[in-house]
Amino acid sequence: MCGFCGFADKLEEQEKKKIIKGMADRIIHRGPDSEGYYTDDRVAMGFRRLSIIDLAGGNQPIFNEDKSVVVMFNGEIYNFMELREELKTQGHIFTTNSDTEVIVHGYEQYGTDVFSHLRGMFGIMIYDKKKETLICARDFFGIKPVYYYFDNETFMVGSEIKSFLSHPNFKKELNKKVLSMYLCYGTNHMEETFFEHTKKLLPGHYLTYKDGKLSVCMYSKLNYEKHEKPYEYYEKLVKETLESSVEYHKISDVEVGSYLSGGVDSSYVVSVAKPNKTFTVGFEGKGFSEIEYAKGLSDHFGVEHFSKTISGDEFFDILPTVQYHLDEPSANVSAVPLYFLSRLARTKVKVVLSGEGADEMFGGYNEYNVQGAAKHYLRLPLFLRKGIAAAARPLPYFKGKNFIEKYGKELSRRYYNKTEMFLPDEVGDVLKAAYKPTVSPFDICTPFYNEVKGKDDVFRKMYIDLNFWLPHDILLKADKMSMANSVELRVPFLDKEVFALARRIPTKYLVRDNQTKYIFRRVAEKCIPEEWAKRRKLGFPVPFGNWIKEDKYYKTVKALFESDFAAEFFDTEKINRMLDEHHSGVRKNGKKIYVIYSFLIWYQRFFITENEV
Repeated sequence: MCGFCGFADKLEEQEKKKIIKGMADRIIHRGPDSEGYYTDDRVAMGFRRLSIIDLAGGNQPIFNEDKSVVVMFNGEIYNFMELREELKTQGHIFTTNSDTEVIVHGYEQYGTDVFSHLRGMFGIMIYDKKKETLICARDFFGIKPVYYYFDNETFMVGSEIKSFLSHPNFKKELNKKVLSMYLCYGTNHMEETFFEHTKKLLPGHYLTYKDGKLSVCMYSKLNYEKHEKPYEYYEKLVKETLESSVEYHKISDVEVGSYLSGGVDSSYVVSVAKPNKTFTVGFEGKGFSEIEYAKGLSDHFGVEHFSKTISGDEFFDILPTVQYHLDEPSANVSAVPLYFLSRLARTKVKVVLSGEGADEMFGGYNEYNVQGAAKHYLRLPLFLRKGIAAAARPLPYFKGKNFIEKYGKELSRRYYNKTEMFLPDEVGDVLKAAYKPTVSPFDICTPFYNEVKGKDDVFRKMYIDLNFWLPHDILLKADKMSMANSVELRVPFLDKEVFALARRIPTKYLVRDNQTKYIFRRVAEKCIPEEWAKRRKLGFPVPFGNWIKEDKYYKTVKALFESDFAAEFFDTEKINRMLDEHHSGVRKNGKKIYVIYSFLIWYQRFFITENEV
């Protein structure tokens, strides 16, 4: 796991060398083991390495035989040994044992089609000197981030936006369009970022830059295509494919540990990988820690277990650091425990396995399992449910009104926001005029729903989560929080071969008998105790809402809500009333408060204090 940055402009080569060093130093946390650079009169490329494979010979950049192709790469290619042998038969000469070199020769052999040959997670930067072209690619799922900046004069690319801050031509300006969308989703799901002229390279895409012209192309599209086969057929393949994937993800020249919660996903990974060390964090209070469960499973497998309980003071103290490393504000509160978890793991190992992606592969989210009255009510035609909702809307509140209004909407209107932040009609009420929404948050996810019209609801929800929430939220925080602590996080469920199987499994085998992730649980229960196989998903619960009812933390948030710069964005009277009502117990506004608080901390860190972490 590493980090790269690069740029193309008209500066002298000596000036480029100074700038690229400063840019790479900004992301030293991604690779503290070594650094590498390439510069000429056209481009500058910088690299920070966390050495995992070929510790002695894998330093970057890596070149082809005549040094006309330069590659820097962040991630892991798990099928690199197979690709290496294939490329050798085609006449390519290897000088290292690293996975990076298969990208070099793979590009020589296949051009940009090489990205479809790779099994792994990656952000890649290639400079083709003969074509005078810079090429960058991001893996299929979006496990590794790639950002780029282009203002028609200077082009930059990097694993993290913060590297751009060290380039003198980077114009650090807030993108006003993003804030209202962020308040609805709790993270930025747009291709544009919070910084003007700066975008994310989307999963399964690559870009090319030459002579001031930028183009972006898709090379892979993730979609489900269900195939009817007997249940037993799929269960056997799930077992075999997952076991193989875990083995591939253990390939390393350093020790590999594992994160472990009390749930089935990480428990299964531990049962198959059999690491020597597992890691868990939690918070004080009932329902806010799975340390006991994780310790129990580790003892069951004879694995050494390490844990930490996070205090309220630690949580609030680390928030500016967390928001800095995220690059953009995020109200996914689980980023904080994941930061502490990665910091704990780094004291023992450099590589960890984790359970992200199992829900999107095998139908695991609780929202997929609609039960009770909702299940029966949804059998009514949509036009009838819409009519009932329209009749109920102007009426005073009554028990069941929220239910009627929720299920009187199309799926794309009720499943656009799993985080329960601000509703679309609430956002404009708290924002100042310059930041009020100009488009609907539905506009972002509607195109994805249009791609799966006519499919069942579980299928459509999974598709949204795979293409929407997974890359822009879950995987983003996983990468940033682990790399903030110089830890490589690997996700065996998000594997090319696993998806090739999972995309075909009918939804009736995924949500069944009132259970989510049915087929996966049946596989897992053969490896782990029944209690873990059947446990409902808990995630990383954080008692933020409880803490801000205490005067100490209420005052901490209050100080930021009353700051001068908060008034630039928000109607401070309204957001302070929201905080006061939560503090006094009148309303539960914890999630809304946190999404505003996270943005203000992020803005303060990047635009006001500007100090290095």
